[in-house]
Amino acid sequence: MAAKEDRLASIKLTKLDDLFTTDEGRADAQREKVMDIPLAEISDFPGHPFKVRADEAMLEMAESVKQYGVLVPGLVRPKGDGGYEMVSGHRRKKASELAGMETIPCLVRELDDDQATIIMVDSVRP
Repeated sequence: MAAKEDRLASIKLTKLDDLFTTDEGRADAQREKVMDIPLAEISDFPGHPFKVRADEAMLEMAESVKQYGVLVPGLVRPKGDGGYEMVSGHRRKKASELAGMETIPCLVRELDDDQATIIMVDSVRP
């Protein structure tokens, strides 16, 4: 009886939605999209080596965010326990917080630790 249950469990059925979508629709579902993510759901990258300073430049950036919004989306990765982790866009996130925004536009991308670290370091401007 156990062998029959194992065989049944190994059968993968196509989802009904997949039967009635086009190749274009499936490809579109795989594309990255900019999403407005609540700031409260985004934590900082652990061990982020660069400090985000609340200096005059940051206050100017916050004022710009108030007036125009965030023009370039941040990059986050989903966390296993829910929420997101900021990979690129720490200054934009801080400026959004100072501007009183509740969300920030972000791309959500699945990244392992090495990929996230490389992107995070490469995205920082001296």
